[in-house]
Amino acid sequence: MSIQQPARAALTIDGRVLSYLDFGGTGRPLLALHGHLSEGSSFTALAAALGPDWRVIAPDQRGHGDSDRAEDYTRAGYLADLVALLDHLGIDRAVVLGHSLGGINGYHLAAEHPSLVEAFINVEGPVDLPDHGTSPLAFVLNFPYTAATREDLLAACGPLAPAVAPGLRRLPDGSGWRLPFHPQDTVDSENLVHGDHWKQWLATDCPALLIHGLRSQALPTPQALDMAERRPGTAYRALDADHFVLQADPDGSAAAVREFLAGL
Repeated sequence: MSIQQPARAALTIDGRVLSYLDFGGTGRPLLALHGHLSEGSSFTALAAALGPDWRVIAPDQRGHGDSDRAEDYTRAGYLADLVALLDHLGIDRAVVLGHSLGGINGYHLAAEHPSLVEAFINVEGPVDLPDHGTSPLAFVLNFPYTAATREDLLAACGPLAPAVAPGLRRLPDGSGWRLPFHPQDTVDSENLVHGDHWKQWLATDCPALLIHGLRSQALPTPQALDMAERRPGTAYRALDADHFVLQADPDGSAAAVREFLAGL
């Protein structure tokens, strides 16, 4: 499998930069949406596995990666960015794939803008997220957003350091380094996915695939099975992985995605 090198580009929305990776080619468009603590480059291996039949476009969603921080992290805000990106690229219909936060944004996009979404692949995006009073991502509030050196920033991230290391950015003035996400923004965004999303999940009947990690920390198996059973046109693929199924089982995930896309 050869790794495709994407082109990075950006558009400006209301004075705010939205950065994205375009893996190019003349294949059908696939919009790939990452989860919290991640960014568009997380889909590099999957884009390579899909080959030339699919043009993978992977934005750094607001507040992540090279995209600017936003004033809010509501569903409406995230969706407005995606609609603007598709319009910017001249894409009037795409397959949407999303992991976790990205999966939730993906099926909300299908519900709110069904004409834009040919089909969607939800990787570990739950529809029922109870609010337990404390965000499961609250631990990032202990991380500094910036530090004078890369080493200082990694040391402050503790056990998460290996995961965030590839995404660290130099500050524009060269005075230090920053995380690829802002800790407070991350918690604010995660808090806003809490609640009942069944209405949006069931709002469409376009082809869909739900990829579920059997050891998921975020999507319980009974809920995943219920999601697949209740929504028409939804295929279900379970993999022996945790919530981060695309990284835990890249080959199994890619095979499931390829099989689903081949049927469209």
